Amino acid sequence: MKNNKFTSTWGFILTTVGSAVGMANVWGFPYKLAANGGGAFLLVYLFFIAIFAYFGLSAEYAVGRYSETGTLGSYEKAWSHVKLSKLGKAIGILPLLGSICIAIGYAVIISYVLKSLFQSLTGSLMTIDADTWFKSFSSTNFSVVHFHFIVIVITLLTCVSGAHSIEKANKIMMPLFFVLFVILAIRVAFLPNAFSGYKFMFTPDWKMLLDPKVLVSAMGQAFFSLSITGSGMIVCGAYLNKAEDIMGGAKQTAIFDTIAATVAALVMIPALFSFSENPEGGPGLLFVTLPKILQNMVGGRIFAIALYLAVLFGGISSLQNMFEVVCESILHTFKSLNRKTVLVFIGLVAFIPGIFMEPIGGVPGAILGGWGPWMDLVSIYIIPMGATLGAFSWFWIMDRDALIGEINIGSKKTYTKTWYYLGKFIYVPMAMILCFIALYYKIAF
Repeated sequence: MKNNKFTSTWGFILTTVGSAVGMANVWGFPYKLAANGGGAFLLVYLFFIAIFAYFGLSAEYAVGRYSETGTLGSYEKAWSHVKLSKLGKAIGILPLLGSICIAIGYAVIISYVLKSLFQSLTGSLMTIDADTWFKSFSSTNFSVVHFHFIVIVITLLTCVSGAHSIEKANKIMMPLFFVLFVILAIRVAFLPNAFSGYKFMFTPDWKMLLDPKVLVSAMGQAFFSLSITGSGMIVCGAYLNKAEDIMGGAKQTAIFDTIAATVAALVMIPALFSFSENPEGGPGLLFVTLPKILQNMVGGRIFAIALYLAVLFGGISSLQNMFEVVCESILHTFKSLNRKTVLVFIGLVAFIPGIFMEPIGGVPGAILGGWGPWMDLVSIYIIPMGATLGAFSWFWIMDRDALIGEINIGSKKTYTKTWYYLGKFIYVPMAMILCFIALYYKIAF
């Protein structure tokens, strides 16, 4: 583990941003922004991003670096403070399970993205009827197996050398993600009626804030967007050198993640307004609405390639983290195992159930009900509970001085007990309330 470290601050930031940036930014944020009051939702979202990065994200980085290992080892060490290390390790299984379960469905979604990229490259995406095209593969079992397999293999290859290969991959994928989306945003700005989209985005509809679903939607989006799941960011902290500033890293991760979400919205929402399309979230946005828009744009094929390539990078970087979290915990528990063997095992665990849920769901005869219900199950129940257990473990169970001390190692500013108690009595209750509300309203993270 000692040699499995990030080699630079930039590599660490790009990796954590890569983990955070994904479908939650690309299709989740624009849709929720459009459906929950535009600018009002944005302000609430930014508030929660700041709170969760300052307490939740920094704590997960600190716990990982303190324990020098990932999910299971970190929970074990945190709970050893109250002489319940075995219980802590058992508790860590739930957020770890959340990582692999979300990875199973996530890989299927990315296979759809890869298919879209392939058909953009061949030009066939520019001539198909988007609704018919999407139904042709989203409602047919085993329709994208070859793309699914490629996504799994590419992601595993980026994890083959641990922190080193993950860092190298993200130094390529993340800058390209931002560059491609900025190019797309500039192109969209020249579309007719694009200004109406900007106006909608940044004009608050304050009455929407009276709806508790809007508040919990913003909270959930912030939590999931930052990848605070009680698991994912711990392993990033475990690969962080002691000289690095944890709080500075948390702030930069939050800033770049928010920029990614905002730029994605600057592409999606003005384009929807320009072509009089209704804002929608989920697969319909990426695989039905956007192909229709791209078909009617000058240079649409080029921009389709840029769009799906950028989304592919964001998806793989997130899937990469989900795989690495599980891989590290297995290697920590069974030290005699080889990393490559474990990665192959994880790939099979993600691939085999995934090919039986390739249809979206709701299709008669769809095996395992499709990935839609599966993803809802994981993101409504497992992920929120995992995030809550993590928050509780760090601020209520782990040794207070150890947590504060780890935050201050490498920090340019000294953080005191004030930070700790604010996290304990404000952040943790927020996480718990969010979990309960999400369960009550059945709102997916």
